[in-house]
Amino acid sequence: MFKPIENRVDTIFVHVTDLERSIQWYSDLLGLQIREGNNTGPVYTLDMGDRRPGITLDNHCFEEDYRFIPSNQPLFNLSASDINAAYNHVAKMGAEIITEIIVHPDLAEFSFKDPDGNIIMICTCIS
Repeated sequence: MFKPIENRVDTIFVHVTDLERSIQWYSDLLGLQIREGNNTGPVYTLDMGDRRPGITLDNHCFEEDYRFIPSNQPLFNLSASDINAAYNHVAKMGAEIITEIIVHPDLAEFSFKDPDGNIIMICTCIS
């Protein structure tokens, strides 16, 4: 079978208005160290682990006509081993909670906004 496109995701783009603020916020959210160097843009990729897609923050600083519009649906989900601890961490960071913890038969989840209003979901699988 002809396969011109690889069956994998390399990165997820999250569009932001203030790259340095977003780097700090997402690094705090994920417990990551910020890399040394110039972090003014246009992009900064958060390392999500070996063989996993990164999260690339993009401020479009070289695009004069760019107009930021936050996502009104979750862009992606992050995994958590303890949904309550994750919820408390996000709430302590001051993020706007969109949905409280919702428990389904096989997972629990909640959604919140990043500093630019993009919606992110956190899920925990229930076994």
